[in-house]
Amino acid sequence: CKNLSVSFWNSYWMLPSDVCGMNCFWEAAFRYDYMKTHPSEKMHLAVVACGERLEETVTMLRSAIIFSIKPLHFHIFAEDQLHESFKDILDEFPYEGRVNYTLYPITFPSESAAEWKKLFKPCASQRLFLPLILKNVDSLLYVDTDILFLRPVDDIWSFLGKFNSTQIAAMAPEHEEPRIGWYNRFARHPYYGVTGINSGVMLMNMTRIRRKYFKNDMTPVRLQWGEILMPLLKKYKLNITWGDQDLLNIMFFHNPESLYVFPCQWNYRPDHCIYGSNCKAAEEEGIFILHGNRGVYHDDKQPTFRAVYEAIKNYLFGDDLVHSLLQPLERELQKTTHTYCGRVYKVFIKQLTKSIRDLYARRSKGR
Repeated sequence: CKNLSVSFWNSYWMLPSDVCGMNCFWEAAFRYDYMKTHPSEKMHLAVVACGERLEETVTMLRSAIIFSIKPLHFHIFAEDQLHESFKDILDEFPYEGRVNYTLYPITFPSESAAEWKKLFKPCASQRLFLPLILKNVDSLLYVDTDILFLRPVDDIWSFLGKFNSTQIAAMAPEHEEPRIGWYNRFARHPYYGVTGINSGVMLMNMTRIRRKYFKNDMTPVRLQWGEILMPLLKKYKLNITWGDQDLLNIMFFHNPESLYVFPCQWNYRPDHCIYGSNCKAAEEEGIFILHGNRGVYHDDKQPTFRAVYEAIKNYLFGDDLVHSLLQPLERELQKTTHTYCGRVYKVFIKQLTKSIRDLYARRSKGR
């Protein structure tokens, strides 16, 4: 078995066998065996797409499919004119029975729909209403359209099992370094922790969310999720900059015991490298989830982010991941070393490399 695995790594990676080592192989094999003998319900992933976000959303969904182990169910909230395009594209994906999707219209409470629609970016506040719309979904991973998974969705999904009895959701900090933090320098409203939280990746136990009564600064009476959203908006709408994310910060400021905080490599954004590398966990383990906010996938300001996006967008399902994804990506990243993020380009492929190794290990084990 050892000789076989060494041959496997050398043939696929053209690297010394001890770069990954037997630990990687057995970790991946163990996880594969565990998933086969411990089947569970599908992982539910939600995204909200409006305007010109079709391509970006599809690329995100592709990244989720490539590495994930358990079945996925995508809940796609999109403007009506995008539905047919989503169907045409997603129906051509080689799901192999592992992925289903449901398309939904953009919907807000009728009495305040216009106010929610114009809050921050179009449709962005839809995420606040997911626990009320998806009433039969117990847990959900919400992500922005500009998210890319560089390791299986299963791994972030597993954090649900780490929640203590009071935690209902998980998010990552907005910043690691307070000196460049936005909330602690400019916010005119309460926010969670030292630097606030970013809602681009939000893992939710929606059953707990629907049941919880939230402390707030509007009334001594605790309010449920569906009761607290509109009063919060009315009180703070003149003081918030980032829309629904600010409302979530206010909510978890008053209910800090309800939040599980991810390390920064689960929501890695340009702010983690454009001012110098400040996500230590990513330096050590690589980036797990890439968040290309500020439109960096579509301009030349941060070519490291754009290179990862283009590599995943152009990858064809079924092609060899090493030769068709990893190696071309590394060549492109090596061209970005003139930028701050490019100087740490190896953090962009460190976890991706491991994810590909694990995937091939599972396939080898399954033969």
